[in-house]
Amino acid sequence: MMLAYDMPLWRPPSEGDNLIIQATIGCSFNGCTFCSMYKTKDYRARPLDAVFADIDRAARVWPEAHRVFLADGDALTLPTGDLLRILDRLGAAFPALQRVTAYATPINLNHKTVEELRTLKDNRLSLVYLGIESGSDAILKRIRKGATQKTMISALERAQAAGLKVSATVVLGLGGRGLWQEHIDGTAEVVNRVPPTYLSTLQLHLEDNVVDDFMSRFSRYGKPFRWQDDEEILAEQERLLAALDPPKPVIFRSNHASNCLPLAGNLPRDRDRLLAIVAAARSGAAPVRPWFMRSL
Repeated sequence: MMLAYDMPLWRPPSEGDNLIIQATIGCSFNGCTFCSMYKTKDYRARPLDAVFADIDRAARVWPEAHRVFLADGDALTLPTGDLLRILDRLGAAFPALQRVTAYATPINLNHKTVEELRTLKDNRLSLVYLGIESGSDAILKRIRKGATQKTMISALERAQAAGLKVSATVVLGLGGRGLWQEHIDGTAEVVNRVPPTYLSTLQLHLEDNVVDDFMSRFSRYGKPFRWQDDEEILAEQERLLAALDPPKPVIFRSNHASNCLPLAGNLPRDRDRLLAIVAAARSGAAPVRPWFMRSL
């Protein structure tokens, strides 16, 4: 192993071939009821000397690395000055460096000024991964996202104003059978207001260690959560695609392994084609992904 990572190590699928540097450990919020990623870790910022040592070690082994992902789940919560020092060190260590990416939360995007975010972008932080999850306040409250539709839109606006690309995710099935329409309509409203560069869907799956908390909090604000089957998830996907009409192009994907139906296209250009694929799956004319091939 090139670096001694604090495991488990999580990163977006698209970062699988890129260098990963742990600037922080865990997630400073770590309250989302559907997420099990950092439940075994207490959040902490790693000492800069330790981060720099990892960068220097990686540069000796992989000097041609040109893309870097800053882990864990919350590197953007670091003070802007510390992030700039890390970005400077990466730029000095890797002559071919093209871009640096990180997860972002609505909280830490809103805690930085547009000027701070623009400075980070000017120093090669070019893309952030943001979990929108849902644009519905009712859902965001139930999943303890630490955000509202308003603050989610504000976070996207700040990133957009700073010139940062955003790869956003939404979670199909998050409203269950009772709130699926509200979930989708609120989500479409957010995306249409402030389109991210990339938009991907995941399909809800709960690890055993978060099921009780998810179900308990969902019930606290109304009726109990009821799982949807694939037909109902496809209805959600259809409603989402029909409602999405972003004022600028969005690269859309639902090819994550959790999804029952892989899709890929650009919105709004390919909306009709994508809707036709969903309709074919709903009618049985096209297959959905078998359960044994689905995973997080």
